[in-house]
Amino acid sequence: MSDTPSWGIEPVPERLRVLGPLDTLLLWTNLGVSLLVLVSASYFGLSLKQALLATIVGGLIGNTMLAVAATIGADARVPTMALQRAPLGQRGSYLATVLNVLQCLGWSVFEITVIATAAAALSDRVFGFHATWVWKLVFGAVGLALALMGPIGFVRRFVRKIGIWAVAASIIYLAVWILRNGHVGTLWHRGGQGGSFWLATDLVIALTVSWVPLVADYTRFSRDRRSAFWGAGIGYLLPTLFQFGFGSILVLSHPSIDGPTAVLTTVAAGGVGSILALLALTVDETDEAFANLYSTAVSLQNLVPRASQRLLIVGVGVLATAISLGVDLTRYQQFLLLLGAFFVPLFGVLLADWIVAGFHYEPSDVFRGPPFRPGMIAAWLIGFCLYEWIAQTSGLGFWSDFLGRLHPPHGGIGASLPSFGVSFALALAVSLVGRRSSVGMPLDVRE
Repeated sequence: MSDTPSWGIEPVPERLRVLGPLDTLLLWTNLGVSLLVLVSASYFGLSLKQALLATIVGGLIGNTMLAVAATIGADARVPTMALQRAPLGQRGSYLATVLNVLQCLGWSVFEITVIATAAAALSDRVFGFHATWVWKLVFGAVGLALALMGPIGFVRRFVRKIGIWAVAASIIYLAVWILRNGHVGTLWHRGGQGGSFWLATDLVIALTVSWVPLVADYTRFSRDRRSAFWGAGIGYLLPTLFQFGFGSILVLSHPSIDGPTAVLTTVAAGGVGSILALLALTVDETDEAFANLYSTAVSLQNLVPRASQRLLIVGVGVLATAISLGVDLTRYQQFLLLLGAFFVPLFGVLLADWIVAGFHYEPSDVFRGPPFRPGMIAAWLIGFCLYEWIAQTSGLGFWSDFLGRLHPPHGGIGASLPSFGVSFALALAVSLVGRRSSVGMPLDVRE
């Protein structure tokens, strides 16, 4: 197993496909629990009933996408960004890769910041020592060490022995604390503050789909497709429902809570139990730092396959820690929606091409295709533009002003489903035509 952490973008051999359904479920349950998710409900502006319904609808849609993407990764046995070579082309996949590197790096900075904030709240309460910057250095190093383990080592050495117990402790404490201090009966009959149901649903979907460009990095080590589908789908759905559901109660009961820092301050005032819960959350939050550092390095290998994965992990870890020292990133609604705009339609393109390929990718589909598949790239970008037009929340200056003048729709079913549907339909048509026209042609010139 010593070579597992550095396994590159080539198909994983059978001897390393060792993560069963329980391993995969534990991994994605751990990855799903995060303070960043717990306070996302503060952006809803909905009543409790509406927020819970948006959580269920968005959770089911987003986690179905995640589970199918996990299955495709287990089938092809390659990381997600290498997988994108099949629908987008060898070099066409580079655009998706750059975007994924940026999102993973951004999430790494988010996570290091949140972990350090939790640790600082703990140390300040117990020892009177705050120094968040010190904790950023410490947990940047911890995330780096975990990323160097690789997925199999991480699951077997950390998740099974430490991570799952931290998750259980934090979930139990937070559930009891939120229900005890949440006035659920009063909230159940209270109206919202003019929030959009489908915007809230898009946020839930976007958070889940932000893992779609990473999921195959881990499910390529799954024993089979069933382990990947149910392990990732159910494993991430459970914490999604818990955190958005209980998070809605939390932020509606405490309107002053508008970010992870405020959650920590509120929870830390709860006595000895709160200190233990914060300790568990701090330990558990390192899962996300591991995943984003590891996947950034693996994604970069799609651009530079011969680069040392270990050196890439170290470089990414140092860079993310350095950025966290200078930037306090804790509010991220626009970041999430922008990720949804890119990666929801991208998944539609991947799924359509995989279906046309017979629900199975051969290594030749991934590594011997044309440099670009312009029709598939166009299908992806059309879906992105549709999402941005409907959502109107990117905050990207000229681009947002331009879209705002095009009379965006109001109401409807949000941005995720239309953008996915359009990209999927277009990509399905392009892929069908491309495969029919390629019959009898040399593989390296097929569209």
